[in-house]
Formats: sequence, C-alpha cells, structure tokens
Amino acid sequence: MARRVSIDVPGFGHANPIPVGSRIGPFLASGVLTGRDPVTHELPDSLDAQCANVFDHVRALLTAAGGTTDDILKMTFWLADYRNREALNREWLAMFPDPATRPARQAVAAHLDGGSLVQCDLLAVLDDPATR
Repeated sequence: MARRVSIDVPGFGHANPIPVGSRIGPFLASGVLTGRDPVTHELPDSLDAQCANVFDHVRALLTAAGGTTDDILKMTFWLADYRNREALNREWLAMFPDPATRPARQAVAAHLDGGSLVQCDLLAVLDDPATR
C-alpha cells in the first residue's frame, strides 16, 4: 500500500490534477477549499454562502478521510475582505462551539480570483483505523 493516499470528495474538486486532500499515516492536509457550491459548481455572490460551502467541504473531506471535525488541528483562511469575518465566525462557532477544544486558526488577507471571497486549508490528525 502507498504511504501517501489521495482523498477526493464527491461534488468538489480542482481544475488542476490535485486531490482535495492527502493523507500520510494520521496526518491529513487539504488543498485549498473554496466556497464553490457542491451541486452547481458555481461561486455564490455572498460571503455567507461561500463560508457555508467551505465548511460543508471541510466536513465532507474529513468524512471521506475517515475522520471528523474533532480531528482538525489548524485551519488557515484567506479572505478577500480581511476585516469582514462575521460569516466566517458564524460558521466557525457552529462547527466548534466549545472554546476549550477549538483548533488553531489563522486568517490572512488575499487577492482571490474568479469571484472567490474565502478559501481555506487545514491540517488534521486522524485516528488510525486499526485502533478504532
């Protein structure tokens, strides 16, 4: 078996030949996760809708990799409007309501293209399936 395993997610992918995530042992790293709608593959106009889609893609990636959002160690977000974090914080608090168990987070200003208002990537540490 290969040491590194590519993780793909139905309804989400990249234009370039890269997986949505990659796993080596317990470590899962994502590629960029955008706010693209998983059904229409279009980017909604609003930051609210894009953030909701990003967090849906996060859940789908962790599920496809055999984990949960409790396995996330760190997330980095790139925002077209760096100061506008209301939609991001709303989704963040819904996914991570307990302040004692939230992953690390970084938000960075970015020049995003194609109508993207938010993008993220993550690092997670998953349980070994053999120990479950």
